[in-house]
Amino acid sequence: MAVFARRAEQTRLGGVGQVRNSMDRAAYLLLNRLDLEGPMGVKALAAGMGIDSSTVTRQVAPLVDTGLVKRTSHPEDGRAVVLELSVRGLNRLEEVRSSRRELMSQVTDGWTEEERESFCTLLTRFNSALSARQSGPAPAEPAVNRATADGPAGTEPPPAS
Repeated sequence: MAVFARRAEQTRLGGVGQVRNSMDRAAYLLLNRLDLEGPMGVKALAAGMGIDSSTVTRQVAPLVDTGLVKRTSHPEDGRAVVLELSVRGLNRLEEVRSSRRELMSQVTDGWTEEERESFCTLLTRFNSALSARQSGPAPAEPAVNRATADGPAGTEPPPAS
């Protein structure tokens, strides 16, 4: 896991190509959420990301300063502020996404389509399990003899239910 985490961080920092294709993790997550969900207020953005409003405010400030995010008035309540991905922000996000996709393509070049799909399925399942564990009580461990459940050495475990 440590090697995977280190490699994932290197991917975040560089991707493929120039250093300009790197982006701070918080910035990427904020821009990505605004792209996927559209304009929203700080509270909604914070709630959707599972972080404090003050953290979002602090993380958004440099994105506004560099023109990646725009602050606009709420269409129904002019006193409220809405955060919106700017054209520049969308272009920058696409640069980083493209760089990351290219890196993943290069890394998995020798993989079959089935291997890529399996990897994506398992990684999604793993991330979902981590997310569920963080958002609620830890699931109870099943009372299973691991030696029996995994089968003899060198065999594949039975399919998960």
